[in-house]
Amino acid sequence: MTVPRPGLERLHFTGDDEADRLLAAHPMALLVGFLLDQQVTVQKAFSGPLELRRRIGTLDPAALLAIDPAELDSAFRERPALHRYPSDMARRTRALAQALVDGYAGDAELVWTGARDAGDLKRRLRELPGMGAMKVDGLMAVLIKRFGLRPAGWAEVLPQHPTLGDVDSAEALTRYQQGKRASKAAARSTDS
Repeated sequence: MTVPRPGLERLHFTGDDEADRLLAAHPMALLVGFLLDQQVTVQKAFSGPLELRRRIGTLDPAALLAIDPAELDSAFRERPALHRYPSDMARRTRALAQALVDGYAGDAELVWTGARDAGDLKRRLRELPGMGAMKVDGLMAVLIKRFGLRPAGWAEVLPQHPTLGDVDSAEALTRYQQGKRASKAAARSTDS
């Protein structure tokens, strides 16, 4: 299901207009992008949903589950691979689709539109396969800052550090990535 968002034409995560528009319009694309966002660049991770849809024809959770797991794995492995760890990400994408079918009738957007409040939203996101604390923080920030979602208590759960929710242009993405690299370098230097 592709749902246009009033006032939000695209997210500025990839530099590819079609991929950025898909992220704003398709809740499953957004979730898959966050799922893939580890050990690859933001651009690579969030370009993945569009490329996956090109390769298999859908991002619908129920349709993803109907695809033979080997075929999904092959779609992730096709060159260029969708991720540094394509087989692992194919399994995680399948697990995400299963969780959405089981818990949300296959409607990814219900994860956030059905939440009672911000605490419930955070819990729902954390329960999704492949969504650790940092991804949940980033996704909550995107939903609040970019999509305008305002569940009760949203200000209390909004991360106080820079996240992808702060990215509203190509320049902002560059600043975000530079800050993230600097933060990782500082953390490494204190670990030494």
